[in-house]
Amino acid sequence: MKLLGRWCLSIALSLSAIPLRAQTPSFQFLEPAGPSSVGLKVVNQYDTSRSYPLSADNGTKNGHRPIQTLIWYPAQPAAGKAMTVGDYASLADTENFDHPRPEKNKWRAQLQSSSEVQLWAHKDASPAPGRYPVLVYAPSDSSTPWENADLCEYLASHGYVVLASPSMGAATRDMTDDLRGIDAQARDISFLITYAKTLPNADMSRVGLVSWSWGGISSLFAAARDPRVKALAEMDGSMRYFPGIVQKAGDIHPDRMTIPLLFFTAEYPNLLEDLEAGYKGPQADRMGPNVLNAWTHGDLYTVNMVGMSHGQFGAMQQRRKSAESFAADQVADYGRDDANTSHAWVARYILNFLDATLKKDDDAAAFLLRTPAQNGVPRHFMATKFRPAETKTVAQPWPSRPMPDQSQAPAVSPSGR
Repeated sequence: MKLLGRWCLSIALSLSAIPLRAQTPSFQFLEPAGPSSVGLKVVNQYDTSRSYPLSADNGTKNGHRPIQTLIWYPAQPAAGKAMTVGDYASLADTENFDHPRPEKNKWRAQLQSSSEVQLWAHKDASPAPGRYPVLVYAPSDSSTPWENADLCEYLASHGYVVLASPSMGAATRDMTDDLRGIDAQARDISFLITYAKTLPNADMSRVGLVSWSWGGISSLFAAARDPRVKALAEMDGSMRYFPGIVQKAGDIHPDRMTIPLLFFTAEYPNLLEDLEAGYKGPQADRMGPNVLNAWTHGDLYTVNMVGMSHGQFGAMQQRRKSAESFAADQVADYGRDDANTSHAWVARYILNFLDATLKKDDDAAAFLLRTPAQNGVPRHFMATKFRPAETKTVAQPWPSRPMPDQSQAPAVSPSGR
């Protein structure tokens, strides 16, 4: 059985078997846009430092690693129609840009019911003046760079340049759930950071990473190896579920990390137990020092999304769910509207974390240190905890005292544990 990212997709989504008539465009991104309009550029480029097998399916003709790069950025107001869900889905046609394979694109059918939903980005819009912090979004196992286009657009509208590329294995479009695959995606992340230096609107002194699921373990590897990374935000990252892989790498030491980390956990019922029962890979991959517990020299902010499943962190994944597949992934009686509300609060907390750490915004830092109730989070949606770094090496926006754990969770958890 595959690792966490693919395991959750297969259990929570079961998408290939869903008839189109059962699909519903019920997902909604509820957060309002920021002060900036949003532009999107798609750049087809190669990492010439790495070889890649010559293959039509792999999308290369010169033996170098192809990286379809999406860039969201603050833009000047643009006329015309903004990107739709269908427009994003069509990008998978040309992901293998040397050999377009539209017949391989399953996203178009799976997102058909939402294809006309408009998002915010205008393709190739003129950039707004100024320079902005740089973010790299790392997608989940084998997924597309636009799996969380809503979140990437949202961050760009609030003054960030956001880059993303597909989750690919070292020699295949499909991610391999092993060290070689993680290393490949981690190098892709650093490749995008280096590419951002060529963008006139990028402020390279302020670089952060945002990720979901399998992209979270790759982001950890990239942050540990690339000193340009100043902050890390993860949505239920796989580093929590496979600490043995982290330990196996040999050069990844969470106990030495000094950058701030925001980590969201999901409340998928019996996630660890089900994963252990069905996992057929090396058992050592699941055994090792807990990464979050080891994160003692960097500020750690953890958020438990009490009614949110692992799959609900992905906007496009949610859009292609039917009522049946949503129910299979559902936590207790938290329904579709609750999932939308949870997703919106995740986006807001990520924005405030990045504003606090990369922009040194005092209001954002204060937001993070308030209780969920004080921030207006509905009851029973979220529990937060803050642990400051044991040793400060640089000035941080956090106070020197720990924040008490003032959870908004019910006395009995929805999963019955």
